[in-house]
Amino acid sequence: MRLISLLAGAALAALATAASAAEFKPAVVFDMGGKFDKSFNEGVWAGVKQFMDETGVEVMEFEVTNETQREQAMRRMVSRGATIVLGVGFAQADAIDKVAADNPNVQFAIIDVSWLDRPNLRQYAFKEHEGSYLVGVAAAKKSATQKVGFVGGMDIPLIRKFACGYVQGAKEAIAGTEVLQNMTGTTPTAWNDPTKGAELAQSQIDRGADVIYHAAGGTGMGVIRAAADAGKLAIGVDSNQNGLAPGHVLTSMVKRVDVAAYETFKDAMAGSFTPGVRNLGLAENGVDWALDENNAGLITDEIKAAVEAARAGIVAGTIKVHNYEDTGSCPF
Repeated sequence: MRLISLLAGAALAALATAASAAEFKPAVVFDMGGKFDKSFNEGVWAGVKQFMDETGVEVMEFEVTNETQREQAMRRMVSRGATIVLGVGFAQADAIDKVAADNPNVQFAIIDVSWLDRPNLRQYAFKEHEGSYLVGVAAAKKSATQKVGFVGGMDIPLIRKFACGYVQGAKEAIAGTEVLQNMTGTTPTAWNDPTKGAELAQSQIDRGADVIYHAAGGTGMGVIRAAADAGKLAIGVDSNQNGLAPGHVLTSMVKRVDVAAYETFKDAMAGSFTPGVRNLGLAENGVDWALDENNAGLITDEIKAAVEAARAGIVAGTIKVHNYEDTGSCPF
């Protein structure tokens, strides 16, 4: 009788676990540019895919193509039974704040936001200025002209944060380095305009820049193409973009949005999801520079040593990288 009771208890526990798994329904809302933008959204997709491959759990998804769809998509996910909804990008902040407030029993997470305050919301912020400092060091050390470039997407404080870290790294690596800067636009279309990205990169090349860093989402594909066509070097962002033009991408400033996506769904599935802000920099392996077979021939021992020394200094606190978002200005 005791054996039968134990077996019955085990069977009930298994059924409860199965029921719990069946009730878990994750969802993600990608932003402008889509999940295959080779940059920010695609980095998130990598984390989502890793989660699905490991767990076998399907993640509901939607790709935003215009601004009005963000809140609609989130509400649709909730109506379809989503128990955790991940929003991709700061532009979804207002939408997720409203939907999270209206659905206190649903868990939400968002990447690139840190200023909201909901008990059912997790926020991920990154120290992009730290990673940008590293690629600024690499750019200055590689440049033969002492002129490097930066092409941003939408002109917002977040992208100025990338730019300022890059400028600081370049100037502190090689005194006198000139950094040419352009932003693509002031509306969300600035993230998905590779033609404009190519034009801005070519303008900087015409003015002497031989290494150009982009923080521009899909627009950056144009920057990389223009640099490769001109025999110059680009620097990728968010995802590892070294393989998009092997031999012409010096490195990439990787931002581990994949980790944020994967961690969000794993925690929610395990019942260990917590709200609040998670701020990820070099010390937390949230940002870094990319080295692989695609750029190995471009990175000299001197460049690698300089970047790694900068990395160690930032982690140790002996190098302070200015955060544009703290002051609204860049002193370099």
